[in-house]
Amino acid sequence: MSKEHDYEVTVRWTGDTGGGYRAYDRAHDVSADGKPVIKASSDPAFLGDPARWNPEDFLVASLSQCHMLTYLALCARHRVVVTAYEDTARGRMQETPGNGGRFTEVVLNPVVTVSDPDMADKAAALHHDAHEACFVANSVNFPVRNVPRIRVAG
Repeated sequence: MSKEHDYEVTVRWTGDTGGGYRAYDRAHDVSADGKPVIKASSDPAFLGDPARWNPEDFLVASLSQCHMLTYLALCARHRVVVTAYEDTARGRMQETPGNGGRFTEVVLNPVVTVSDPDMADKAAALHHDAHEACFVANSVNFPVRNVPRIRVAG
């Protein structure tokens, strides 16, 4: 039996100055019930505030988070003890003529620390399974590559 999950967020913006494309404020808030408000904007390439999160940041972060959470669940199920996980994910977006564009790839670079050298091979193999199971990676139409590194604690 299939399960469905619903998600609801509110994006709130006010700031049209009537001055055209270069003049309006791109700052906005992203919120959901019971969660802190996220201050967001457009990418600085599109006149946004570089101090705020933008949709492209959110997409890359979402892919990284989904992989990590799926991976950690698989490791726990296989009794692979992960003591640290850090990913510096990178996305590439290409603009197209006519004010459009699309992501062409995201590369995840997780560095995983396990507690025992005997767990290293299984820890490496579980990245493939996590990628196959990641809800977000399964929802995008561009490649999401994983370049994991496994370390042993101590």
